[in-house]
Amino acid sequence: MIPSSTDLTYFLEVANLLNLSRAAETIGISQPSLTLAMQRLETAVGTAILIRHKRGVSLTKAGKQLLLHARKLLQQWDTIKSETLASVHEVQGSFKIGCHPSVALYFLPRVLGDLLESYPDLEIHLKHDSSRKVTEQIINLSVDIGIVVNPVKHPDLVIKKLDDDRITLWKGQGQRAIQDIHSSQALLICDPDLMQTQAILRKLKKAGTLPSRLLTTNSLEVIAELTANNCGIGILPEKIARSKHLNPLPKAPNYDDEICVLYHGSNRDIKAIQMIVESIRKILTKKPKAHQ
Repeated sequence: MIPSSTDLTYFLEVANLLNLSRAAETIGISQPSLTLAMQRLETAVGTAILIRHKRGVSLTKAGKQLLLHARKLLQQWDTIKSETLASVHEVQGSFKIGCHPSVALYFLPRVLGDLLESYPDLEIHLKHDSSRKVTEQIINLSVDIGIVVNPVKHPDLVIKKLDDDRITLWKGQGQRAIQDIHSSQALLICDPDLMQTQAILRKLKKAGTLPSRLLTTNSLEVIAELTANNCGIGILPEKIARSKHLNPLPKAPNYDDEICVLYHGSNRDIKAIQMIVESIRKILTKKPKAHQ
């Protein structure tokens, strides 16, 4: 049992006056209430801290030891309260942002520079994982803010839409046979573990245009780079593909994505989290500059 700061404050006054009646009067509570507070302290400490006699009270050896530490305990508690309130009312502290590496490369460079310069007491740690895992980490409070694709709704989550994206087939500027979806040599570069990729592969198979050759990787950046260097046809989100000046294949199957920022509902009143979320949302009104 941890003693309350109120009981410790009362104890300091009792130790100063060595009289329960006068201490109660000074504090502004009844003597029975003060007596109960001292009894709670003795229960918390596990031994007697006061010796009662006709003229008042005196401190036991344990009481004198408690007196040495009580002021420090109260000062530490004041510091803890101050820092706790600061985390709610001020933009400061350490926060984890979770997102897929590809999402991070597109969004975060446009957000974090201004944010971290504006708030020097803000510390950001990035954690990269799949959108599904990031969502789970926010629910269990191991990540503070997530930028995820197609988040699953959950009663503990606050979800705000950022943007739309579209996954489809892309090619570079070359004219190789491996870049021609209708060629027997067509090569498809993709991450087969992504739900979106699986959906597109099923559509290609149903249409009879699924290439027999696959080059697989779990990095969208590698897919984009290989596609840009004419190594085959890439299955990519439009935002990544456009940054590499890739061209969409006409009439290719696609999959629509929704990119969202989310956080745990218990963090609604944390000013820093709200500021970070709002900074991320502002990217919608400030699109990246087109490549010259």
